[in-house]
Amino acid sequence: MFRRVYLDNSATTPVEPAVIEAMLPFLREDFGNASSIHYFGQRTRAAVDKARHQVAALVNSRPNEIVFTSGGTESNNLAIRGLIEPHISKGLSQPAPKPHIITSTIEHPAVKNVLEDLEKRELVNVTWLPVYDNGIVRIDDVKEAIKPETVLVSVMAANNEIGTIQPLNEIGRLVRELRGSGQKIWFHTDAVQAVGKMPVDVEDIGCDLLSLSAHKIYAPKGIGALYVRRGTRLHPQSLGGRQERGVRGGTEPVAQIVALGAAAEIARTQLSADAERLGKLRDRLEQSIAENIDDIEFNGDRENRLPNISNISFRRIEGEGLLINLDMQGIAVSTGSACSSGSLEPSPVIRAIGREDELARGAIRFSLGRENTDADIDLLLEKLPTAVETLRKLTPKKTARVSSL
Repeated sequence: MFRRVYLDNSATTPVEPAVIEAMLPFLREDFGNASSIHYFGQRTRAAVDKARHQVAALVNSRPNEIVFTSGGTESNNLAIRGLIEPHISKGLSQPAPKPHIITSTIEHPAVKNVLEDLEKRELVNVTWLPVYDNGIVRIDDVKEAIKPETVLVSVMAANNEIGTIQPLNEIGRLVRELRGSGQKIWFHTDAVQAVGKMPVDVEDIGCDLLSLSAHKIYAPKGIGALYVRRGTRLHPQSLGGRQERGVRGGTEPVAQIVALGAAAEIARTQLSADAERLGKLRDRLEQSIAENIDDIEFNGDRENRLPNISNISFRRIEGEGLLINLDMQGIAVSTGSACSSGSLEPSPVIRAIGREDELARGAIRFSLGRENTDADIDLLLEKLPTAVETLRKLTPKKTARVSSL
């Protein structure tokens, strides 16, 4: 059987062995409810508190500003709906403009769909900022979009498809200035793809809310966290007990929380080394593809991006076809966000940076992870040119172009 290579780490990552080991006691002997006051409960409460400190250290927050959730989607929903609902209720009870939200056109569906739902129900007004050909929001556009009724700016830290990093510090500075002048406005960032891949410091960013997810940093699925700056009030979305200081009800999944904490600690200590190594692998991959395959375009900014993501459009092929061809040869890649899998529409992210449908349909994301080696890249570079050539024989050739590196 041929060797399999996994190059879809932006969709999910394998669980680190050390993370599994950290979890195991809390699936066996330390099974108590962390809200119980007896010995068994106090054992697990201590483990939850330790994990909260570990996650806080990864993003430079206070431990009591970390709220555990079921993952990135819930964190984003809690941040946006939890913040905006009191403003909606106020507008319904007395004449007032609808709350206004600013976001980008390349947000993850966990943000985009929430805002589209609120907009469709005519509960808020939303400004969708362009990202231009480099996939990055311009701070001048954010400034121009601000209105007196703007209550939330939600811009992702780094895009999940093309890896571009947004100007969070500038946005955070703008929001702080507005709040200093008396406007009630908050800043949320979906940092699910960024955390563990680049330095993320909530104090430097100046955000009020930040979402992260465990399964993007080598921990299990089903657990995540939301950073909530002290003094930021949220309306709970999961009503129940008083867990997580009343912000998010439900018995704590201790083993998963411990896993997130362990993964956060590893990510914090290995961040620089991981980024340097993966950046070199990515650059070698891109250089070889550019030299050996014509008629391609690199998507997104070439410098201001995550070190582990490369998104490339191949003309005259369908991305799904290339994905399947490579999968049959043991190589796993992606055509974009895993949360949009099954959609027949071209990637909205690739469209948002100005690519025509042919390029959007032919886009492939290669996302590297800790387990990837030079041998993995060698195998991809061996198989990819033949796969592209095979598929292109099914499509008439039009014009040949290669983007410059």
